[in-house]
Amino acid sequence: MQYGMIIDLDRCVGCHACTIACKAEWDVPADKGRNWVRRLGPSNTPEGLASTYYPGLCNHCNEPSCVPACPADVIEKTFTDSKTGKTTTMEVAATYKDPFNGTVQIDQDRCLGCGACADACPYGARYVNTDIMNEEIGGEGIADKCTYCMPRVEKGLEPACVQTCLANARIFGDLDDPNSEVAKYVKKGAKGLTSAAVNIGPNGRYYGNKKDMHLLTTTSTPTEMPSASLRRSLMARLKPELRKAKNLGLLGLAGAVLVSGLNEDKKE
Repeated sequence: MQYGMIIDLDRCVGCHACTIACKAEWDVPADKGRNWVRRLGPSNTPEGLASTYYPGLCNHCNEPSCVPACPADVIEKTFTDSKTGKTTTMEVAATYKDPFNGTVQIDQDRCLGCGACADACPYGARYVNTDIMNEEIGGEGIADKCTYCMPRVEKGLEPACVQTCLANARIFGDLDDPNSEVAKYVKKGAKGLTSAAVNIGPNGRYYGNKKDMHLLTTTSTPTEMPSASLRRSLMARLKPELRKAKNLGLLGLAGAVLVSGLNEDKKE
């Protein structure tokens, strides 16, 4: 199974009901967003004058760059297939890809709040919520993003944005099921926003007329993978020192990393 979402540009009217529903469902800060709707155009394209919208969210990629970027210590986590009851155990950090439903999730109880995962996402689909803190670990907040509303889906409900969409422009389902509506859209030509440099298998796909799709892909497709930030580098080096510096906050943690690095340099 691989959950995915289709955005039908021919249906989207840019009403933002999806973004409002998401904020209400998950208590997202007013200045942040798990998803977004951006106006594109009017602009000339080879197919004619185009004006459309770019509804975006986490793509729950096949090879998510956010997962290896997470510097949290790995633990063993057991996953259960909601349909068959089959289980499997894997080592995961605070950000991981579910082996059964294909979604990318965050263990917010273990998130360091470093923002490394947000830095690593070429789609800008993650943010650090500074309104909540992990008091045990410290940090500047907790990473957050679209989860495909898995707590709702596990109860047989649709994601909040899908349920709320007045134009039925958002379609959610199993891309691996050839009889699903999302799979049928893919057969009709729905595609993800990928480029030669950014081809990590997004499972958010877009469908629309040629001119709107041209406008979307030329304005909104990422053309390069984000480079590692200083914050990510510091937090990656932090792993062995985490338990020693748990309550110091990021500044203290960074100091612990630098001291560790100096000690290593002396040994060399």
